[in-house]
Amino acid sequence: MSAAAHSKTIVITGVSSGLGLATAQAFLARGYRVFGSVRQPADAARLQQELGSQFQPLLFDVTDAAAIEQAVAEVARAVGDAGLGGLINNAGVAFGGPLLHQPLAVVRQHFDVNVLGLVQVTQAFLPLLGARPGFAGTPGRVINIGSVSGQVAAPFVGAYVGTKHALEGISHTWRRELQLFGIDMVLIGLGVTNTPIWDKGIDLEAYRDTPYYGPAQRFARFVQHKRDQGLDPAAVAARLVGIFETPRPQARYTIVPNRLQDWVLPRLLPARLLDRLIGRQIGLLRAGS
Repeated sequence: MSAAAHSKTIVITGVSSGLGLATAQAFLARGYRVFGSVRQPADAARLQQELGSQFQPLLFDVTDAAAIEQAVAEVARAVGDAGLGGLINNAGVAFGGPLLHQPLAVVRQHFDVNVLGLVQVTQAFLPLLGARPGFAGTPGRVINIGSVSGQVAAPFVGAYVGTKHALEGISHTWRRELQLFGIDMVLIGLGVTNTPIWDKGIDLEAYRDTPYYGPAQRFARFVQHKRDQGLDPAAVAARLVGIFETPRPQARYTIVPNRLQDWVLPRLLPARLLDRLIGRQIGLLRAGS
């Protein structure tokens, strides 16, 4: 299936800043019409002005079924019988904290947004991508923005890690099911990217009176260091455009700043050895061990 035959209209979730915004800009530069989801009307107005006439904001939260339904109807009117060329599931949240003490409501929020929200959005847009009887256009493509955390777990981001592990399985299952309609689904295992997501999520004051506060602070400093050296969102966005336009893409891509250190070694080392290395680095080993 040639990517050039796809409708050049795509939907990207979470475009107000960071990777979502960079991805919208990259696709617009390639001549696509981009619908991008935001949660705030002010962001919709700002992006409409910044990105031009080929960009159309969609006002919805991925957890809001009614708002998603309205967005689907808006996109359907725009694409008509040609259908939708692609859906890029980028929206997500990450809040740090030790799982022993992290409020269940915060853990649930991760799954509501990163897993259930993604499933809800994808289900809603799949008919426009060709998942319906009688569709005569070229089937579209879905790209899910996952994380290396889907296979390599770090401490203090357990809820986020759990959602990215879930996304690994969901994406592989869905890709196999969607063969029925000729729709492809590609998973991106993304490394640390220099975006605001961790600025919003590394607030550890709630855990000041727990034994985890010191190690968590060291972990936060480590994350900040990694973020400063992380992937450039514009470079990742360009790579996503290339993957989307590849006629026969891989099922999963890993995009990391340092492949050996951030991906290969953590998966090759024995799990118990990696436990101790991480524990020693940020102070999680029990005294005397």
